[in-house]
Amino acid sequence: MDLYEGLPEPVAKAWERGLTSGRAAMSRRRLLRAASLAAAGTTLAACGIPPAAGGKGGEGAEEAPDYSRKEKVLNFANWPLYVDVDEKNKKKHPTLDRFERESGIKVKYVEDINDNNEFYGKIKPQLAAGQSTGRDLICLSDWMAGRLIRQGYVQRLDPANMTHAVTNLEDRFRAAAHDPGRQYSYPWAGTACIVAYNKKATKGKKITSVSQLLEDDALKGRISMLTEMTDTVGLTMLDMGADSEHFTEDQFDAAIARIQKAVDRQQLRRFSGNDYLDELNSGDIAACLAWAGDIVQLQMDNDDIAFAVPDRGYLFGTDDLLVPAEARHQSNAEALIDYYYQPDVAAQLAAWVNYICPVTGAKAEMEKIDKELADDPLVFPDQHMIAKGKNFRPMSAKEEARYEEKFSKLIGA
Repeated sequence: MDLYEGLPEPVAKAWERGLTSGRAAMSRRRLLRAASLAAAGTTLAACGIPPAAGGKGGEGAEEAPDYSRKEKVLNFANWPLYVDVDEKNKKKHPTLDRFERESGIKVKYVEDINDNNEFYGKIKPQLAAGQSTGRDLICLSDWMAGRLIRQGYVQRLDPANMTHAVTNLEDRFRAAAHDPGRQYSYPWAGTACIVAYNKKATKGKKITSVSQLLEDDALKGRISMLTEMTDTVGLTMLDMGADSEHFTEDQFDAAIARIQKAVDRQQLRRFSGNDYLDELNSGDIAACLAWAGDIVQLQMDNDDIAFAVPDRGYLFGTDDLLVPAEARHQSNAEALIDYYYQPDVAAQLAAWVNYICPVTGAKAEMEKIDKELADDPLVFPDQHMIAKGKNFRPMSAKEEARYEEKFSKLIGA
């Protein structure tokens, strides 16, 4: 059975792009030093399973039996390089090792999420059939987390088991459009799409807006935008004065047309996934749209790398922890979520992954670890940056197909 069977063609193409060049394919730490991670396509092992009427999770659904008391184990699926690693022994994860010692729960940690859509295709047959996915905890981007919640494919979390998480989740993460009140998910990290540039390549000129990327003749042929539709189109709409959280079809089309104009005049070098980093680092790309965590990492090695938060806003999101329907060890999963909402643990994680930390009190703990990171607004955003963060509004299935088709034509996918 083909992974994309039954999907509208533009959506299938967008999913396939994500496997090799989208945000989901990016490495999470020291990308320039790490070996390239090839996200392989997956053929579903189970085929012909009919859709369920809503799965076993979600609102109003029957809870799955929890074997946590008898089975002190936890199967945790995450993205590659998205947890701290011991510098001397790459197979060890200090924060996870500490959790095992303190809780007595053995964690089987696997890095088998390379793309939101690919992973969804991998686990959907089991979820639709009311079967366990073999995973107790997964980490997916907010828009995909929202899809699973709407389909009833995740378990409602018990706040009584997560007092640290309930108490220490920063207020701005509580009002999540895809999960109001955070009943089903908690952020592992926050993400931000911003403007970045190489000061040497721009000859000291600051690049602070999407307008400069699309229209500055001095940058012609030396800028890149992302193959992720929500980030590229969302930031362009914000630059044009539209609200990415409440846009219309006409506003979306206007953003596409604006980018197309820049493509036609060869302003863009190309659309890229995370591979923009090498070219930004070398100066082959002078400026681009970029993910904030990557820029924090690049700046560790290159003083010429700079970033700007556009005056009209940037794209903000989260990667969320969820317990899939039919998970055997929900309480154990909740214990791990709660553990990572202790400020000292959250700071240790953020010091390694360099993405936005969602935990109140972690900044003070980070000051003991790395004062520079504690002051970095890409890891601990200040109020000015927080105020500029915008989401890309949820899309219906029909909208997703329509918008992806238009974007695919734009980028030549």
